[in-house]
Amino acid sequence: MGLIEEARRVLRVEAHSILDLAERIDESFSQAVEFLYRCEGRVVVMGMGKSGLVGRKIASTFASTGTPAFFLHPAEGLNGDFGMLAKEDVVIAISNSGETRELLEALPLFKRYGNRLIVLTGNLRSTLAKAGDVCLDIQVKEEACPLDLAPTASTTATMALGDALAITLMEKRGFKKEDFALLHPGGALGKRLLLKVEDLMHVGEAFPVVSERGLMKEAIFEITSKRLGVAGVCNERGELVGVITDGDLRRALERFSDLLHREASEVMTKNPKRIEKESLAAEAVQKMEEFSITSLFVFNATRDKVPVGIIHLHDLLKAGVV
Repeated sequence: MGLIEEARRVLRVEAHSILDLAERIDESFSQAVEFLYRCEGRVVVMGMGKSGLVGRKIASTFASTGTPAFFLHPAEGLNGDFGMLAKEDVVIAISNSGETRELLEALPLFKRYGNRLIVLTGNLRSTLAKAGDVCLDIQVKEEACPLDLAPTASTTATMALGDALAITLMEKRGFKKEDFALLHPGGALGKRLLLKVEDLMHVGEAFPVVSERGLMKEAIFEITSKRLGVAGVCNERGELVGVITDGDLRRALERFSDLLHREASEVMTKNPKRIEKESLAAEAVQKMEEFSITSLFVFNATRDKVPVGIIHLHDLLKAGVV
């Protein structure tokens, strides 16, 4: 068999293992989700070898989707780390054979503490399966390994079942994108969902603004000194009536030989684009892309006419929102 065909065979075997697993989802799965939902402590995932590596990923998925969880190595637990286990915790024990010695040795502690025990195993007649409060079947017809020895399809199926538990539980909790962002504040998603316009906008002395009756020499100084390539134009009541951009300046140079002595209202573009300060920074990016502009004037509320600041594309880039 060629390399490409072998690779395709492996993927088919692993895909079929997940599809077969999907057909076996029953009330035991619902009961496991209910135990996790009612957990007053944390979800403690355990497993040895490849099952342990899969367990680490499952614990991480729980934690990132709103369920406090961590991985506890059974061998380390037997040598003192079971001090991290609390009576309120729910334990997920992963063992394809269901006879992993370290997990079996930990059973008396689980029973003494009264921990709910969810078992993921490929052997429903095993000692571990019989000890669990609920047992989920991760059995596969064959491993992708041609020798049927190396954990391959079985670990894939186990990881998929862990994802199913975590995502089903996330849905049951009503976990939203905003909640996910709070758990990932340093990532791009967190920044898009947490940062607001008011967190990045220029205000006060950093806000470039001129009077509509002011001369263009003043406007040019404002544009260049504030280094945003733009200045808002306001009337005597402080209401925004226009904007002067670098593009407006270039066009004005062609129209006026005495540009420096013209009023700002003669050069400005009316009806500049705006956004509310409570809007997400990601919305500012979308609006800039929609209108092919690099800045937006910021207002406290939709109907306000007096701007409170300005946000520039450079600010969004620096913050990692884009």
